[in-house]
Amino acid sequence: MRLWTVVCLVALMTTTGCGKTGEEAARAFVARHLERARPLEKASALAWWQANISGKPEDFQAKEKAENALDKLLSDPQAFAELKRVRERGVGSDEVLKRSIDVLYLAYLGKQVDPKLLEQIVAKGNAVERSFNVYRAKVGDKELTENDVRKILRESKSSAEREQAWKGSKAVGREIDPVLKELVKLRNQSAQKLGFRDYYALSLYLNDQDEGALLAMFAQLDELTRQPFLDLKAQVDRALAKNAGVSVDDLRPWHYQDPFFQEAPQVGAVKLDTLYAKADVLDVSRRFYAGIGLPIEDVLAHSDLYEKPGKSPHAFCIDIDREGDVRVLANIRPNDYWMNTMLHELGHSVYSKNVDRRLPYELRIEAHILTTEGIAMMFGRVNKRAEWLEQALGLDRRRAEQVGAEARRELRLETLVFSRWCQVMLHFERGLYANPEQDLGKLWWDLVEKYQGLRRPENRSEPDYASKVHLVTSPVYYHNYMLGELFASQVHHAVARHAGVKDAGGFAYVGRPEVGAFLKEKVFGSGNRYSWNELTKFATGEPLTPSAYAQDFVKE
Repeated sequence: MRLWTVVCLVALMTTTGCGKTGEEAARAFVARHLERARPLEKASALAWWQANISGKPEDFQAKEKAENALDKLLSDPQAFAELKRVRERGVGSDEVLKRSIDVLYLAYLGKQVDPKLLEQIVAKGNAVERSFNVYRAKVGDKELTENDVRKILRESKSSAEREQAWKGSKAVGREIDPVLKELVKLRNQSAQKLGFRDYYALSLYLNDQDEGALLAMFAQLDELTRQPFLDLKAQVDRALAKNAGVSVDDLRPWHYQDPFFQEAPQVGAVKLDTLYAKADVLDVSRRFYAGIGLPIEDVLAHSDLYEKPGKSPHAFCIDIDREGDVRVLANIRPNDYWMNTMLHELGHSVYSKNVDRRLPYELRIEAHILTTEGIAMMFGRVNKRAEWLEQALGLDRRRAEQVGAEARRELRLETLVFSRWCQVMLHFERGLYANPEQDLGKLWWDLVEKYQGLRRPENRSEPDYASKVHLVTSPVYYHNYMLGELFASQVHHAVARHAGVKDAGGFAYVGRPEVGAFLKEKVFGSGNRYSWNELTKFATGEPLTPSAYAQDFVKE
């Protein structure tokens, strides 16, 4: 095989390329790639799943071995050289094949560095990921899960107890920080060897995103959301201060109910958690998705949904084989947070499982991380609408409308809070990769104060930024959550128009199978056939803009 490849590369540099047309050479490359890549990708996904549900060192070692095997395939310089020549030569008029070659080119490009460097990056990333999974916040003689910390931050009226829980959750940063900085340097080395400024610039290129356009979009969002956010936060601050028995000036990050203030505090008259105290979150989710023509029984059959020692404390969805084995990891408790989270993660799952299986394997994935995040967020919003509360939870209409009005205000607050948090992550990651030697703690709290309006704790010199798992496990990813919010609003309005619903703001999809049919046709089915902006235009009629998001959440 290797000898044939070398001979063919020489031929490709001349005329016919071993007698093959450009299309034939492209198809031959894709076939050889998939013969090796498919089993490696499945093995890597299964190892990743097992490590995250067990937390065992041997499972993380197996995960690392599987990831290294896949990286070794993609880092092959001779295969990449052949792929470059195939791409430059052209594949004729077959647009699907052209897209396949472009997708594979970006996959290989990101791995064209020293294999030993790649192995270092994988090893350090796995070590840190396991540290996050097994970490439990220590408060006195107690160990707290992430759910325990969240419960204290939501419910405790004691500022001292809140502060201890918050600081306990951040203490993992001391362990993570040195390795994170090493990872940043290694990632930058890999990017610079490929001719990019740093890993941040490389990641945007590999994800088909322009840095200037991205920064301009976030600057526009900053301007749109700043004052509405500050107005709402002033109301929230007064309620939180009253609840904790402190002045507004004495509020600190641990008063905001979420360790990062990435989620909105529940300060309204209606406590949404009480609605789910006796609800079966899983059954509610199951009935909802079945009712819109997107059943999830097969997903749930493979999933791992409740807390256990060593298991990742977070939530995620993974497509194991691009053949229908889609799974969700969760740690369900009966509250509003986990209702929203399950709707979100199962939103990922119905996207993955409804990609058209007739597409070539290499295109049988979501169009982009922002499109799958957008769909997940679109579904994660529905439990704040009166229609949902009445039909999915069984509240009587009057009560549903009363709670729904309050929940709708909370959803607006929630999305604005999240928008400001995404600004912190975007600018911090860009600064992190630009200069990892700077005072990162200062950069972090400067951004938190600027965009979230929180006061940094006095006399604190801890690497609080390093307690955010995404910086390690999903680098240069977080901005896609915000772009996903824009996509969610834009698709939601398109779905409402398709269903003939005039009040898009109140539309919760319950019992409307045409919603699932629209999404399968306009979003899911295309897989990665189109770029993310082409897909946005196909599904909604226009490229991605903040206009629908502003209509939903910026204006009262």
